[in-house]
Amino acid sequence: MKYALLIYSRDTDWDNLSEDEQKSVFAEYGAVAQSPGILGGEQLGPADTATTVRVADGSTLTTDGPFAETKEGLGGFFLLEADNLDDAIAMAARIPAARMGGAVEVRPLVEM
Repeated sequence: MKYALLIYSRDTDWDNLSEDEQKSVFAEYGAVAQSPGILGGEQLGPADTATTVRVADGSTLTTDGPFAETKEGLGGFFLLEADNLDDAIAMAARIPAARMGGAVEVRPLVEM
């Protein structure tokens, strides 16, 4: 089964870390990226760089910023192939954001 591990965090959580702490956390993300079952992943730009697109009555409408105001923004993701949800949760728990005031949403992919 494939899962998306959606990483939510607050920009201030990162900004409040020392340079050494940032390097350590970045290394943890690198270790997760190299773990068996990880198929890929990327860090996203800050939420305030997003553009939201909607189509209403045939017209394309754009709004600067993310879809919704939240305390935590989607900061990145990993794609994981795991045998079951428990294994996916165990991998999500290794992602630093999960213990640093953020969250990791584990969502199964719909395979067609």
